[in-house]
Amino acid sequence: MEFSSGFLLSLSLCLDIGVANIAMITLAMQRGYSRGFALGLGTCVGDLVYAILALAGMTVLLQYEAVRWVLWIGGSALLLYFAAKMIRSAIYHDAALAPADEVQGSSSRREFFRGIFLAMSSPSAILWFAAVGGTLIARSGGGTLLSSALFLSGFLSAGLLWCAGICLAATHGGKLLGDKLLRYSYWASAAIFCYFAVYVIVSGYNEFVGKGAAAAFPGL
Repeated sequence: MEFSSGFLLSLSLCLDIGVANIAMITLAMQRGYSRGFALGLGTCVGDLVYAILALAGMTVLLQYEAVRWVLWIGGSALLLYFAAKMIRSAIYHDAALAPADEVQGSSSRREFFRGIFLAMSSPSAILWFAAVGGTLIARSGGGTLLSSALFLSGFLSAGLLWCAGICLAATHGGKLLGDKLLRYSYWASAAIFCYFAVYVIVSGYNEFVGKGAAAAFPGL
């Protein structure tokens, strides 16, 4: 369960098309697979750092019920917002891929560190790990060393698979396929966000509301 939760969480982040993904796609199209994958690998490392920080920080904070309430409500609202955003982007998407920055003479190592910077400087990534990431960790019952390791393994695996797949598609698909690929990614992202929204809302309801109702009416 922890591995699959980490895998899907990372996949939903990957499918949230943003600056890092656009840069990875265009770089793979124009400079080849290895350059695009190097940048994508850097974004995986940046996201993994945030995931570790979320796991470490939430272990203490989630001991307080008030914090779990805030994360449940805020995380649910944020997930619904992201799902609506992805649906709207898929329906009204009409932007072609922007040309990549000039990368003459750049190395794979440079692109790797550029990917880390892009991932860790994203305000949406910070907000995601502060609210949604912590909520999902709470819902999955993480806390032991083994569960954390499984969660992070799934998280990293999804990121690496996404980078490998998207760079391969961008390299061989060309710009026409790349624009269509963005639309498909929006729809897939919306589906994953909806799944997590339902999961968080239902599990939180069972924990806070359902448990309270059972305590108030023990005979029911």
